[in-house]
Amino acid sequence: MEWKAFAAACPEIAGPAEETFRNDELVMLGTLRKDGSARISPCELDFAEGRMMLGMMWRSPKALDLRRDPRIVVHSVTCDRHAVVPDVKLYGEAIEHDEPDLRRAYRTAIKARIDWEPEEPNFHVFSLDVRSAAHVRFESGTETVMVWDDERGFRSWKK
Repeated sequence: MEWKAFAAACPEIAGPAEETFRNDELVMLGTLRKDGSARISPCELDFAEGRMMLGMMWRSPKALDLRRDPRIVVHSVTCDRHAVVPDVKLYGEAIEHDEPDLRRAYRTAIKARIDWEPEEPNFHVFSLDVRSAAHVRFESGTETVMVWDDERGFRSWKK
C-alpha cells in the first residue's frame, strides 16, 4: 500500500519511521541483483503526494535492479552498535513513476529539502508499496518490537 494508506493503517510504525527518515534524509536500500544476490545502497528519500519517493540516478545499478525485480527493503541508517536510534525496516515493492505530476511533486519535495532538483528526464523515481514493516527500540535493557503486515496487522511485544 502507498505510504499514506500505510500511515493510516499503522501509525505506530509509520509515524516514527517518517520522523527518522526525514531527520536522516537517507536510508539503506536493499535490492536484488540480476544474479539474485543482494545489493545494499544508500538512497535519499522524500515524501510527496502521500508516497515515500526514492530518487535514483539514471540507470544506476539499484534502479536497474528495481526495474527487473521490484522487491525492496528500506532500512533506517544505523550508526552505532548501542542502537540508541530505533531500527526501522519496510518491505514491499518499488513502483516506478513516469507520470509528470508525480515526478514534478518529487522534484518539488527534493528542491524544498536541499535546494536542488534533478533535471528531466535523467533520473528514476520510485515509490514504496509497503507490504510489511518492523520497528525495534532498545531502552533500559528492554527491546520493544513492533511489526505490521497487510495480512495480520499490527503486533507488539517486549523482550
